[in-house]
Amino acid sequence: MPLLLSVPVGDARCIVNTTSLVPTRTKDGDKNSGRMPNIKVFSGTSHPDLAQRIVDRLGIDVGKVVTKKFSNLETCVEIGESVRGEDVYIIQSGSGEVNDNLMELLIMINACKIASASRVTAVIPCFPYARQDKKDKSRAPISAKLVANMLSVAGADHIITMDLHASQIQGFFDIPVDNLFAEPAVLKWIKENIPEWRNSIIVSPDAGGAKRVTSIADRLNVEFALIHKERKKANEVASMVLVGDVKERIAILVDDMADTCGTICHAAEKLTEAGATKVYAILTHGIFSGPAISRINNACFEAVVVTNTIPQDGHMKECPKIRCIDVSMMFAEAVRRTHNGESVSYLFSNVPY
Repeated sequence: MPLLLSVPVGDARCIVNTTSLVPTRTKDGDKNSGRMPNIKVFSGTSHPDLAQRIVDRLGIDVGKVVTKKFSNLETCVEIGESVRGEDVYIIQSGSGEVNDNLMELLIMINACKIASASRVTAVIPCFPYARQDKKDKSRAPISAKLVANMLSVAGADHIITMDLHASQIQGFFDIPVDNLFAEPAVLKWIKENIPEWRNSIIVSPDAGGAKRVTSIADRLNVEFALIHKERKKANEVASMVLVGDVKERIAILVDDMADTCGTICHAAEKLTEAGATKVYAILTHGIFSGPAISRINNACFEAVVVTNTIPQDGHMKECPKIRCIDVSMMFAEAVRRTHNGESVSYLFSNVPY
């Protein structure tokens, strides 16, 4: 039964039907099922395909935005619709022309913020400058911290990303950061695409990734190994030492990113020499710059599996060994849960369907 409420308006009083103020609920209790009011999702130019996949899963349209360059190559962004009072999500990955894409993201955030958006969330599938996360030599910059400051100053209220190169980057921000994990999607791919996965061993190509591979190995109930790079002299080429037994097993190399692919290709060779029957590589961010594609083509991989946090269509055409895991459902669910004020911790260990 509707509840009528008397509300003062100036010198008169207005009767309001409060049923119009109550969010609709479905049988499972979710608010506003089938529609997402007060939300706008915009895409930068770095990865429009991923943005389209995300909004398709959300059942909404990509917001109107025009990005162009002035004659002096300055970036200009025009938001093509009102964002006043809206919950805004801007999808831009740190890939391709990284500096231009980062500047474009900052301008889009600021444009929405000064246009009175209630909240602006930057969805950054592959976080730029993540490898510059510490001062590892004299006068080295901590560029990841600088990027965090720039995003905050531009007006970002929240960050959603995936598999940060170093987890301490979350601490560089004074705003909430949700660092999603590709691990649930990786586990699903392994079980569905490697029939003999129970005879596999999960391998880290360096000591820094040990925590990542042990987590996957524990959830698959298989063993793990790691490759330790030794450098006797500063100018001497590093040698690789395999710690673990891979003989007569399927070796699955797991890392957060691959750029020129020198490390993983040398690791694959080492694993084959040690008696591995097959070698797979599974990477969250497939950057594949420089000689990466030719190295993969010449290496002994059964497959190199990456997610679509970075566009992969061109790479897959050049290299038939590359496979792609779609993680758009994880970002879409993170956006939905954030918009509805729900916890996103479910996504840390599960793949939404």
